[in-house]
Amino acid sequence: MTARQPRVTSAADGDVVVFLIGMRINRWWKFWQWLRTANAMGKMLRELATHAELGYLGSESWFGRTTIMVSYWKSMEDLLAYAKMRNAEHLPAWRAFNRHIGTNGDVGIWHETYRVAAGSHESVYVNMPTFGLAKAWGERPATGPRESAAGRLAANQIAARQAAES
Repeated sequence: MTARQPRVTSAADGDVVVFLIGMRINRWWKFWQWLRTANAMGKMLRELATHAELGYLGSESWFGRTTIMVSYWKSMEDLLAYAKMRNAEHLPAWRAFNRHIGTNGDVGIWHETYRVAAGSHESVYVNMPTFGLAKAWGERPATGPRESAAGRLAANQIAARQAAES
């Protein structure tokens, strides 16, 4: 990924669903436990990447003892539907985690979900490759009224009102 010079912002005008998920390696020497968990997430991400109809838009990940993945979804309904799909990778992975690890403390998993209302989010990317919310929803120049955080918020609020009226 090459950094680009222009200032850009996300093209997301509507609601944004942000799903944070990760794991924490509590007992590093039990590599089979955390490797199993990490591999299950890889399978889910491959499935989501190949089935756009599930509503997953993309993600960014950081790794260490505690991992974090920030993912973006079209809607809360899409995210919750995927979590419950009987023929998808998530439920078997969740059952396997509970069967092999459960609450024994070897590996921790966590997630947080945020629905950010239209007009209540803004973003800017300078000297960055396409990243985060802009990677998930597309990007536009951060110029004119979108040059400042306040301007981006105001422009997003106007776009949200216009969408609600149509």
